[in-house]
Amino acid sequence: MPIYEFFCDPCNTVFNFFSKSINTKKRPLCPRCSRKLKRQVSLFACVDKSRKEQSAEDLPFDESRLEGAMSRLASEAEHIKEDDPRAAADLMRKFSDMTGVKLGNGMQEALRRMESGEDPEKIEAEMGHILESEDPFLPQDAKGKTRRSKPCRDETLYDL
Repeated sequence: MPIYEFFCDPCNTVFNFFSKSINTKKRPLCPRCSRKLKRQVSLFACVDKSRKEQSAEDLPFDESRLEGAMSRLASEAEHIKEDDPRAAADLMRKFSDMTGVKLGNGMQEALRRMESGEDPEKIEAEMGHILESEDPFLPQDAKGKTRRSKPCRDETLYDL
């Protein structure tokens, strides 16, 4: 009995569906947003003993630039009011500008809402699933274009 993988582009998530028979035509709806899913080719794991840890070249940002920005922003963070969502959003924008690390679409939307004075707990309640599923800091390619983050995997096994 096969397990099929399907991808939801808006949710950037891969879902697993169990089928009681071989079914090559059925396309289920996304469990999160109810859009039609695209069938994925299942991947398999390959163990490579030569790379145990991620090297500095693989990181999507300049580590020394990040350290400098963090030390400059640390003192500023000590003086912001914890109950001021605008100040927290401003600090995140400064972090992005200083490091060159671009923020994901979900994080951008959350910051816009915080800048308008909206309650961060309400934002978290409404956008938590989006913020958890996206990489908040999107890596860029050599030309400065934002690369999409790797899809999330929903480990739930749904019926097809």
